[in-house]
Amino acid sequence: MSEASITMDAPFERSLLDTAPAPLVGTSVSRVDGPFKVTGQARYAAEHGSGDLAYGMLVRAPVGSGRIDRLDTAAAEAMPGVLAVITDARLIRNGGDFAGAAAPPHGSRDVVYFGQPIALVVADSFERARAAASAVRLSYERKPGVFDLAEVLDSAEPPTNDIFGLFLIHTEQGDVAGALKQAAVVVDEVWTTPSQSHAPMEPHATVAQWDGRRLTLHGSYQSPVTTRDQLATLLGLETAQVRVLAPFVGGGFGSKLGLMPEAAAAAIAAQRLGRPVKVALPRQHVFEMTGRRPATHQRLRLGADADGKLTTIAHETITDQLEGEMFFEPAGIATHLLYAAPNRLVDHKVARVNKLLGVSMRAPGEGVGQLSLECAMDELAEKLDLDPVELRLRNEPEVHPETGQAFSSRSLAECLRVGAERFGWTARNRAPGRCRDGEWLIGHGMAASARGNLFGPAKVRVRIDADGLAAVETEMTDIGTGTYTILSQIVADLLGVALDRVEVRLGDTDAPTSAGSGGSWGATTAGSAVYAACEKLRVMLAEAAGVTSGNAVFADGMIVAGEVRRPLSELVGNGMVVDGATAPGTSNAHFSQSSYGAHFCEMRVNAVTGEMRVARWNSVFAAGRILNTKTATSQAIGGIVFGIGGALTEELVHDVRTGKVVNRDLGEYHVPVHADIPDIDVLYLEERDRLANPLLAKGIGELGVCGSGAAVANAIYNATGVRVRDFPITLDKLFPGITP
Repeated sequence: MSEASITMDAPFERSLLDTAPAPLVGTSVSRVDGPFKVTGQARYAAEHGSGDLAYGMLVRAPVGSGRIDRLDTAAAEAMPGVLAVITDARLIRNGGDFAGAAAPPHGSRDVVYFGQPIALVVADSFERARAAASAVRLSYERKPGVFDLAEVLDSAEPPTNDIFGLFLIHTEQGDVAGALKQAAVVVDEVWTTPSQSHAPMEPHATVAQWDGRRLTLHGSYQSPVTTRDQLATLLGLETAQVRVLAPFVGGGFGSKLGLMPEAAAAAIAAQRLGRPVKVALPRQHVFEMTGRRPATHQRLRLGADADGKLTTIAHETITDQLEGEMFFEPAGIATHLLYAAPNRLVDHKVARVNKLLGVSMRAPGEGVGQLSLECAMDELAEKLDLDPVELRLRNEPEVHPETGQAFSSRSLAECLRVGAERFGWTARNRAPGRCRDGEWLIGHGMAASARGNLFGPAKVRVRIDADGLAAVETEMTDIGTGTYTILSQIVADLLGVALDRVEVRLGDTDAPTSAGSGGSWGATTAGSAVYAACEKLRVMLAEAAGVTSGNAVFADGMIVAGEVRRPLSELVGNGMVVDGATAPGTSNAHFSQSSYGAHFCEMRVNAVTGEMRVARWNSVFAAGRILNTKTATSQAIGGIVFGIGGALTEELVHDVRTGKVVNRDLGEYHVPVHADIPDIDVLYLEERDRLANPLLAKGIGELGVCGSGAAVANAIYNATGVRVRDFPITLDKLFPGITP
C-alpha cells in the first residue's frame, strides 16, 4: 500500500481537475445514492437490528433545576415485556461537539435542564418501552433555576474556551467610544435571537451490539469518529474496541456532531443485557435533549462619516449556555472581516442558564450574527440616504480589517453588483411603506453573506481493483449534502473512469479518519485527500505503462500518452491501493479564507392581516470551484430557507417558569414549508481559490444561511416602515406598527 499527502503550504497554480478531458466536476451530476434512497435500499440508523433486538426509552426529568431523590421503578419493571430499568451513572445528560475525545458530563441525579435523561427503560418492543417509561415515578427536590437569558444578562462572563481559536472571543482596535462621538451618523441598537432547534428529518437513533469486548454502533452521526472516541472514553475502552457505522444520515445541521444521550444509553444497555439494543428518540425527545442553537442578545454600534465610510464597528454578544459547557454562539465571527473600519470591537460573553445544551447549529455564529449586522447596515444606509449596496461597496476592505492578512480570494463586491443587476435592484421600492398592490405592501431588501472556509486533516483510501473498478473508503459521512456523488466525480475525473465504475464507502470508523461532515468542510477536506491519493495512483499507473504521468491523459478507463494507449485494468495487477491524506498548512494560517455572497429579496405584507410572504428571491455566491452545481444549489437553497425560517418562524420556546420546551414537535416548532418559499434563483460566480486546497473550492453548505434572514427583515421594513429587532418577526411584533 502506498501513501500520499498534501499539506496546504503553497497555492495550487495547476489543479489536475482542470485537465480532465470531459470533466464531471463542476457539472450537475445527480446523486449516485439517490436511487438507493428513493427505493428504500439505503438503511438509516433505526432500520438496523437483529431478531433479538431490544428497545430502549429514556426517562426524562420533569423539572428544570433540582435533584432526583428517588426513582420508583417497580410498576415499570412489572409491566409485560420489560427487560430492565437502567439508572447507570454513565447515562450522559449532555452531548457536545467540542468535547473532543473527552467523555461528556456523566448523568447524575442533579438535574440542570427540563427533560434531562435520568434512566433508560428497555423492553421487547418500542411500544412497551415507551409505556413503561411513563410508569417510572420520580421523587425530586425542585431548586431555583434560570430559564430566561434576559434575566441574567448582567451576570454574563467571557467564555471559558475559544474553541480551537476559531471564534475570537474578544478583539479591540482603536477608540470605539471616541469614534462614535465624532461620527456623522450612528446606529446603536440591540437585536435578539431565540434558541432554535436543528429539527433534522431523521430523528436521532442508535443500535448497539457487543461481541465480547467489541462494541458496534449503527447510528445517525455527522462525525462517527468523534462519537467513537467520546464513547470509548465514557466506557473505559480503547478506541479500537468501538466501531461506529453511519453510512446514511438523514440530516443533522450540527445536532449529530458529538456523542448524544441515545448512543451512550444504547451501548450501556446492550452490554448490561447481552443483546442488541435500539434507542430511537421520538421527535419530542429530539427537541428536548439533543442540543439547540443558543439564544443571543446582540448590541451593534456602527459609526460612519457623511460619505458612508465606516469609522466604527462594535458587535457585542451575550449568549446562553449550561453551566460548565464551553461552546458559545460566536455571533461576531463574520464581523471581524466583512467591512473596513479603523475602530473595532467584537466581544462575546456567556450567561449560564438551566436550558438544554447549546451546540453548533448550521452556520454557528454567522447564522444569527449576520442577521443582526446586516440589519444594522441597512439602518445605517437609511440614515445616510445611501443605497444599501453602495454602502457595502464603499466599505469593502483590501485586506482583513483586523489581522492585515490578504484574502485568498474575495468576490463579495462582484456578488453585490451581479446580484443587484440580476434582481433589478435599481427599480426597487425606495420609500418604506409606500409601495402597495391592493392590500399588500411590497418591500425589497438585501444583505451580504460571508462564511469562513475551514480546512482540517482528512484521510481516505482509494483503490483500483483488477477489473478497473475504483473504490473510495473513508469515515466521512453524507448527511444529505452529496458526499457520495462529489467524491465519485473527483475520482472519475482524476482517474478517467466512468462514474458508475466508482464506488464510495462512507461512515465507518474502521476506515481512514475524516474531518467529519460539519463546518462546510466535508467535501473540500475529504475531496482533497481523494485528490492526493488519485495523484499518486496516476503516477503509479503511468509507471506501469512506461510513460510519465505529466504527459498522460486519463479517460474512458484508459491511459493515453503519445503512442501508448492502455486500459487501466491491464496496469493494476491484483490491484493498486493508496492512502491519501490532507492537512492545513501555511496557506490556511497566513490568508483569510471565506466564501461570500449577496441576497436580494422581495416581501409582500398584507396591510389588513399582517401576513408576510416571500415573493421573489435572488442570491449570488462565490465559493471557489463549485464541485457539483446541482448538489451545491440544493445546499444553497436549503441554507436560504433556513435563514428565512430564522427571520420569520423559528423559535424554540422554553417556559420561563420551568425551563420546559413548550413547542417540542414539528407541529409547533415552525419551519418554512413549500408554500412559504417561492422559486429561489441561485447563481455562482466563476472563481478558483488556489490557496484553499487542490480542488480550488470553498465551503458552500452554510453560506446560504448567512445574511438571508437579514434580507427578509430589511425587505419587511421597506414594505411596512416597521423595524423588528426581536427575532423571529412574528405577527404580534409587526402588526401593531402597520398602517392599514
